[in-house]
Amino acid sequence: MILNYINWNVDPEIFNLFGISLRYYGVLFVGGLVFCVYVLKGIFRNENIPPDYLDKLTVYGFIGIFVGARLGHCLFYEPSYYLNNPLEIILPIQPTMDGGYKFIGYQGLASHGGSVGLIIALILYSKKTKEPILKTLDLIAIVAPLGGCFIRLGNLMNSEIVGIPTNVPWAFIFVREDNLPRHPGQLYEAITYLMVFGLMYYLYRTKREKLQNGFFFGLVITLIFVARFFIEFIKEKQVPFEAQMQLDMGQLLSLPFIVIGIAFIIYGIVKTKRSESGK
Repeated sequence: MILNYINWNVDPEIFNLFGISLRYYGVLFVGGLVFCVYVLKGIFRNENIPPDYLDKLTVYGFIGIFVGARLGHCLFYEPSYYLNNPLEIILPIQPTMDGGYKFIGYQGLASHGGSVGLIIALILYSKKTKEPILKTLDLIAIVAPLGGCFIRLGNLMNSEIVGIPTNVPWAFIFVREDNLPRHPGQLYEAITYLMVFGLMYYLYRTKREKLQNGFFFGLVITLIFVARFFIEFIKEKQVPFEAQMQLDMGQLLSLPFIVIGIAFIIYGIVKTKRSESGK
């Protein structure tokens, strides 16, 4: 039986102008955030939150996600390299053999770090605007998986974070990696996150009055990181030191998020019921 695997050999670079590269990953990363802001605009209107608060949230959120994701990758996955080359943590350049520098883009962003960075940014935003932190976390939780979907599509365009070899008929041959048919782990995550977004938005539109006080936040990080934990089993190790580990770094970092998520779900349900009974 001949299997028609999907040969994936997309050039991650859209174009290069005077040494400045525009890549699919960057376009999808920013595009995902723009789409999230568009959805949030309707949610903020429904919640009667001033429109200019969304502008503040966009700035805080973008900085938090990017800085957190970058530091998360550098410190958790390649600490020795980046501690010896600290300039590359903040600048998208790399030294060349002739003593110069070349533009390489930000090659390495960790979703766990991005999640922590976003949470810190939301706390600062809430302090600035006096918006309740749990309400802010809940509203951001609705669109967060949509942003994650776009980021994983960017990973797919980069042919990175590939799955382990397989013979399933929908396997991808990542030509830039090797000639082996592999699980498209990036696509699995992107589809999962899109489904989580659909669920979150449906619950918001139909159950908002009953699901508050951090419930949405808890549910989204639980679903995302449970999915991440299990999908990691069919993904290749990202860095060499993971080869000796029973659970890889992505799975270990997912566990505390799952615990925190379950705690917020329980708290949200209990707190909302108590509030309703006290009316």
